[in-house]
Amino acid sequence: MGLVRTLGAPLSLPSTPYSYTVLDQDLAAALQEFGNNLNIRVNVSPEVKGRIRGRMPDLAPREFLERLTGLYNLQWYYDGLVLYVSDAHEAQSRLLVLNPITLNAFKSALDSLDISDERYVVRAAPGDGLVFASGPPRFIALVDETLKGLVAEAQARPNLTTVEKPAHESVLMLFRGASSTVIRGGRPEGPLSSAAPQQDSVVHAPAPGQR
Repeated sequence: MGLVRTLGAPLSLPSTPYSYTVLDQDLAAALQEFGNNLNIRVNVSPEVKGRIRGRMPDLAPREFLERLTGLYNLQWYYDGLVLYVSDAHEAQSRLLVLNPITLNAFKSALDSLDISDERYVVRAAPGDGLVFASGPPRFIALVDETLKGLVAEAQARPNLTTVEKPAHESVLMLFRGASSTVIRGGRPEGPLSSAAPQQDSVVHAPAPGQR
């Protein structure tokens, strides 16, 4: 199996050619079949429309996916559990307020949580503490959830008045379905058990002593 990575969650695909013969098939159905054949969960947006006519060349799965996205003006994003495919016109842009989070801390959290993707934009914007993000809906949703989690963690931190008080360690948990990842002090600690919320979210967990 070849490991495909664009900074985001790794999408493991075989390197052998993906043979797909079709005379006339709905594009969304072809993408679902692609996922079924490779044992990958695929979420296809209702906005993905079109039909595949004629035989597709034998390509490696990643190249097959890229060919479809190029031919039909699509975008894809893998969040570690589900491959999301959307129409390029569904791409979203957000101007987010970072305060009191720094841009470096925000981007480090995105990298640690395997959310960052070099194909999609997260960069500083003109203004005080602003960041511009652009990409497919699932990517933007995770970027937004991560920032909200970081801001909530920062706001929950007590204002330290003396240097003798130890700084509390920041803890974030990213839930993806039944799995979760802990980010403690800006560093990933790996997956937790499956006892996690069933919908995707980023939450702040109190540090020891903050109950």
